[in-house]
Amino acid sequence: MKKIVMLFTIFTILAVAVGGCTPKPAAPQLQKVVYVINGSLGDNAFYDSGQLGMEKLKKQYGVEIRTIECGFDSAQYEPSLEAAAGYADVIFVISYGFEDLVKEYADKFPNKIFVNLDTVVQNDKKTITSVDFIEEEASFLAGVVAAMLTKDTSIKNVNDKLIIGAVGGDKDPVIDAFMFAYENGAKYIDPGIVMERKYLGDWEDTAKGKQATLQLYDMGADIVFQIAAAAGMGVLQASGERDLYSIGVDTNQNNIVPGHVVTSVTKDIGMAITNIFATIKDGSYKPGQVLNYGLAVKGMDVTFEGNGNVLPQAIVDKVNDVRKQIIDGALKVEIYKP
Repeated sequence: MKKIVMLFTIFTILAVAVGGCTPKPAAPQLQKVVYVINGSLGDNAFYDSGQLGMEKLKKQYGVEIRTIECGFDSAQYEPSLEAAAGYADVIFVISYGFEDLVKEYADKFPNKIFVNLDTVVQNDKKTITSVDFIEEEASFLAGVVAAMLTKDTSIKNVNDKLIIGAVGGDKDPVIDAFMFAYENGAKYIDPGIVMERKYLGDWEDTAKGKQATLQLYDMGADIVFQIAAAAGMGVLQASGERDLYSIGVDTNQNNIVPGHVVTSVTKDIGMAITNIFATIKDGSYKPGQVLNYGLAVKGMDVTFEGNGNVLPQAIVDKVNDVRKQIIDGALKVEIYKP
């Protein structure tokens, strides 16, 4: 190692001597990027979307990446942030349950770039950039889909009750924002729609997700929106078993149970990661901002790709029309307030 350092030094001196001028500044060191998540990868949704973004950074920029999974274990939050700050130049974090720790570490390490994903977290030194996804816009569209489906008894196994359902991992402001807008979107189509909901108190147990969904189907719901991370896989499975319908979340989950997952509300965590890192690289990044990601920038949306063409074209056309109205400002979607 010493020989390598010495040879490098000699080469630099010779280059200066030959050039007769000051050497050009060395290229910046390889950047290291960490993705810290309160939960775990493997959810086929929220956390995995961010991991896709991290992999794109590695491929596009050649940066070193690491992902630190806390597994919903609060004892892991502080050591995970400590490890991230000790290793990385840029830290992307999903901080549910340890927002105050993120503030503390951002203040403690002002030379590190902290980007908080999915909620707004602001520290005293105003160095944290937050990405605030507008769940209400895309969830409103999901409600439009659910309402039109439950009203159309020509669709296989749809009953004549105007009931839709939703399953949340737990009761928190983000999940409630999804549900609030989902119900509003349904009532935009028909005020007589009834929305039933279940909270699991769990983000990983697929059996709980399936059980809650079967209960909603027994109550008369034709379609259930899953907002429960990995536990939500049970919602999708139940729709296949009952030959009924579901809505995926965070990534396109339509092809997990084709013909039964009729649409997915996508939240592109990976796109936020790649977009923000691009600004870091080109020098336009500004710390302390709150960046809103909704339909207009495709941070949130609904997709029908891979759903087995189970929906009548009239539903797809209506969603496209409502989406355009929201983006154009002709239709105002109410934002949930806890």
